[in-house]
Amino acid sequence: MAAPPGSAATEVAELTVIRHGQSTANAAFAIADAAGSTDSGVTGRDADIALSPLGEAQAVALGRHFGALPTDRRPQVVICSPYRRARQSWRLAVQAARAQGGPDLPESSVDERLRDRVTGELELLTRAAIAARFPAEVARRNSTGEFHYRPPGGESLLDVAARLSPLLDDVRRDHAGARVLLVAHDSVVLMLRQLVEGLSLAELETVVRAGPVTNASITRWTGETGRLVLAEYNTVTHLPGE
Repeated sequence: MAAPPGSAATEVAELTVIRHGQSTANAAFAIADAAGSTDSGVTGRDADIALSPLGEAQAVALGRHFGALPTDRRPQVVICSPYRRARQSWRLAVQAARAQGGPDLPESSVDERLRDRVTGELELLTRAAIAARFPAEVARRNSTGEFHYRPPGGESLLDVAARLSPLLDDVRRDHAGARVLLVAHDSVVLMLRQLVEGLSLAELETVVRAGPVTNASITRWTGETGRLVLAEYNTVTHLPGE
């Protein structure tokens, strides 16, 4: 008889998810939104956005952190978002760990389900640009609530959770007993908390109010008891200056 989901026989030993390092869009949008500008200067597709110089340094810090862990704490399986900033983050992390002279970190596979939240017609628009071009969407977002709001052609946060749920099942089935690391985005980190811990939307709202998921932060659950239990959330102590 197959073991039930979440049992010791089907659970990963550890699940870690990191948000990519700061991207050029993260940096540009912080400046544009603070100024109330409708133009961030960022063009192209969201999926193609690269890391900023700070983001590259954060990725190196991640690699040094994971490379310095004891052998029984290093990730054994790494799965990455297809977006450039996520793949770049792990590539730089692997190079940084290798430069320390320790055992290599695993190369990553890519899973489309780890992509960032798709924002459709609002992709790469500043807050001021959305207010100017899509005023009805601002009102709809406010009335619907962030978890349920789905921009035109895009996804709600609950849609993100819906595509992550089968990915989590696959990870548990294919990598039971292993230490698994995911490289993804803030929306993925947030909705994994709901899925793994069974948080209600009210509980998840409390997490959101506490502050955003930080670039290059680490969130980790351990599975020694046969179920994943949160060990750390949004940790940045490995980053320079923290």
